[in-house]
Amino acid sequence: MQIKESENSGVVVLSVEGDIDLNSSPIMRDKFNELAQKETSKILLNFSSVNYIDSSGLATLIEMLQRLKKYQGQLRLANVSEKIRSLFEVTKLDKLFKMYASEDDAIKDF
Repeated sequence: MQIKESENSGVVVLSVEGDIDLNSSPIMRDKFNELAQKETSKILLNFSSVNYIDSSGLATLIEMLQRLKKYQGQLRLANVSEKIRSLFEVTKLDKLFKMYASEDDAIKDF
């Protein structure tokens, strides 16, 4: 997995490439820790190049969301495939995470 960081309208955009699973979750957690130390308040995860996420990946996202809320930060997900979106729905995590069809739609909602 690779994570490319950019900024768009004051939002830190993390474009994730590859699967988010037990092996790659620590990479994502390290990136989240780096942003949390800076108290980055607006983070967007672009899932356009993610085909799979497992329970450890979901746990990492939940952990980050909880950390962000401690300092009024926000996390959005964009370009989530139907397959991954259905996983969020089955686990009821679609109620916890805001998902958008595009990066632009997500950025407009911050």
